[in-house]
Amino acid sequence: MQFHLDGFQPGDPFLAPADAGAHPATEALPSAVDVLIVGCGPAGLTLAAQLAAFADIHTCIVDQKEGPLQLGQADGIACRTMEMFEAFDFSDRVLKEACWINEVTFWKPDERQPGRIARHGRVQDTEDGLSEFPHVVLNQARVHDFYLDTMRRSPRRLAPHYGRRVLDLRVDPDAADHPVTVRLQRVDGAHAGQVETVRARYVVGCDGARSSVRQSIGRQLKGDSTNHAWGVMDVLAVTDFPDVRHKVAIQSTQGNLRIIPREGGYLARLYVEMDKLGEDERVASRHITVDQLIAAAQRILHPYTLTVKEVPWWSVYEIGQRLCDRYDDASTSTPGSPPRVFIAGDACHTHSPKAGQGMNVSMQDTFNLGWKLAAVLRGQCQPALLHTYSAERQAVAQELIDFDREWAQMFSDRPSQGEGGASSGVDPKAFQRYFEQHGRFTAGVGTQYRPSILCGEATHQHLASGFVIGTRLHSAPVVRVADARPLHLGHVGKADGRWRLYAFAGAGDLGTGPGGIGALCAFLADAPDSPVRKYTHAGQDIDAVFDLRAIFQQGHAALAIESLPALLLPQKGRHGLRDYEKVFCPDLKNGPDIFALRGIDRARGALVVVRPDQYVAHVLPLDAHQALAAFFDGFMRA
Repeated sequence: MQFHLDGFQPGDPFLAPADAGAHPATEALPSAVDVLIVGCGPAGLTLAAQLAAFADIHTCIVDQKEGPLQLGQADGIACRTMEMFEAFDFSDRVLKEACWINEVTFWKPDERQPGRIARHGRVQDTEDGLSEFPHVVLNQARVHDFYLDTMRRSPRRLAPHYGRRVLDLRVDPDAADHPVTVRLQRVDGAHAGQVETVRARYVVGCDGARSSVRQSIGRQLKGDSTNHAWGVMDVLAVTDFPDVRHKVAIQSTQGNLRIIPREGGYLARLYVEMDKLGEDERVASRHITVDQLIAAAQRILHPYTLTVKEVPWWSVYEIGQRLCDRYDDASTSTPGSPPRVFIAGDACHTHSPKAGQGMNVSMQDTFNLGWKLAAVLRGQCQPALLHTYSAERQAVAQELIDFDREWAQMFSDRPSQGEGGASSGVDPKAFQRYFEQHGRFTAGVGTQYRPSILCGEATHQHLASGFVIGTRLHSAPVVRVADARPLHLGHVGKADGRWRLYAFAGAGDLGTGPGGIGALCAFLADAPDSPVRKYTHAGQDIDAVFDLRAIFQQGHAALAIESLPALLLPQKGRHGLRDYEKVFCPDLKNGPDIFALRGIDRARGALVVVRPDQYVAHVLPLDAHQALAAFFDGFMRA
């Protein structure tokens, strides 16, 4: 990481200097804010951590609970989510605490003794090369802690206001400023019943499946339920089941069970199939107890034993899939009007926890929204940009709903018996194949945004076939030229709202000639229609909006860094210090280099444009200067 840019700062480099206009949490809510976030779940905290990075944006986050979450419901963290955590600089902390999921084992009834279970399959959890990060498991409350710490260390010194619930929300379309008025009631003991009013430019409801914000804008969760009850419990237990530290899917004649090993080496989570519900029956009417969950798990595990010593948390739920048709308050009758109120996470999509996507997809919702809100509030982009949030994320949730419906059904069906699944039910081998086929989806890397103002057409995709437009940037190893340090290229993209321009040099290009990298740098630095010149405000560092990085094909010793264009060695900060971390070459010591791994055209090179949320926006030839300018002219504000 880089620090000391604006003068030497002793102490913790992750603690940003406090902004003079910071608004730390006080006893009372502020009367007016730029963004009001309702809900301190994963979606709300992701958004708050993103917006806290901007000293000029006044953000407030509230929650009905009286304090931070202590015991979380969600626990699975997908590879893509780990990539996002790296952008927030706490992926290493998660990796140290979490349980890594490396293999999945599959169990079914023993063919000779159907009353007993037997292992019939073992697969790798995620395919090789899918991500530089593993799939891990960690208590949701710890993820919250890391976000809260990021917020406390930000220039805004942001902290939540707890003990508030939304009473009502009103949008005044004629208001010139702060058009959303929200009334909140305090529910904490000392101030219970007090009503506070906050005016906001934008409001984001991350307040769960019973969202008050969603109800206030007239959106509805629509879908159905499978009328099937499942229990979930975290247990400290003694067992002779051999795969208890693996992720396990068990299909038995007594029901189905899923085991997820948890962090710390001893804890495990059990998803236990319970009874089929009646047509109009709700799970609460069954009054299922934790002892019933334990007894069901013991029956399913036969002939293995399970002695539960402690249950820190448990719950019972019914499987269902529900989705909103829009994630904002924009009216379809007046499509030109930009949205002012948004919903995210469980407020706009709910599904079963079987695929482990609830927390992950919710955080990706607000990682998508956060940079867009910041860009509009800071005057970088037109408000119409905000329409892309609902369009992009609602389509992703629909794909999740479709996958979850089939996956949950297969998980709830009884296993078929006999060769090839001769009897009725789901074939255990087919169940395993389905898991393997959808590995990219469950790892969170299957999302692809459609062409839009933020995702270009695939006209030049062949120049970088491994960086597919609309998908997340698939990182690869490189070596930094200035100090020969090996690292991952994708890790330079932090959650700071900046666009990344990754310029991959063609054959023989050393950055000093009239074409290729040199010509691109000259255009970006000097041309009147350069997006760098048009959209970087006066007084900002040259890379404040567009962060250009060059990747050459030669080894680092073959490059003369002092001869590179000035834009790749920019002078920044109040001292005009040079940034030496813009130039890279392939890691030639460890297997295929980045040009081979990501299908970069070695003869011509390529320019890969990456959004602030780490998704590839465009692939262009290095000399397509006007096409690059036109792309940003489509949504940015000079």
